[in-house]
Amino acid sequence: MSKTVPVGVSARHIHVSQEHVEILFGKGYELTEFKALSQPGQYAANETVAVIGSKGQFDKVRILGPVRPETQLEISMTDSFAIGVKAPVRESGSIEGTPGITIKGPAGEVTIDKGVIVAARHIHFHTSDAAKWGIQDKQLLKVRLSGDRGLVLENVLARVSDSFALDMHIDTDEANAAGARNGDTAEIID
Repeated sequence: MSKTVPVGVSARHIHVSQEHVEILFGKGYELTEFKALSQPGQYAANETVAVIGSKGQFDKVRILGPVRPETQLEISMTDSFAIGVKAPVRESGSIEGTPGITIKGPAGEVTIDKGVIVAARHIHFHTSDAAKWGIQDKQLLKVRLSGDRGLVLENVLARVSDSFALDMHIDTDEANAAGARNGDTAEIID
């Protein structure tokens, strides 16, 4: 049985707390939806911010909603070098011991002391998909991306929940190395 999953390429983005939304955009401000994402209830917001590191900055970094308990910036390794922030590879939400950054919005700015990561490549599994394929939450998988620049990715983290939809998330560095695009498919091989 082939274990095929859709691929989603994740560009740099930021998740923000409500407290930081209000500092960046004004008291009582709420994010507005630009477009829905592959995971139920998740969306790309209309709002963007600038993120400022020791060597440079990125303007117009898209906020993903809804708000989160803690602010977290997800960048690629190439982005990490470009702005001078030594971001470790981490699972989303695992931000203890990570570097911080300054975030600037139209109404103000905030400097966080942690929260910058290179997101670990992962596959979101609905519980039923994981059960069908015998995959456990937090299991590390080996996945093949096909095509002219096809490659095999190791240490792909399985994330299993009733609230997830089947989708593999890789960053722009990984996608570029494989020549992969949103909507391509990958095969779990181990």
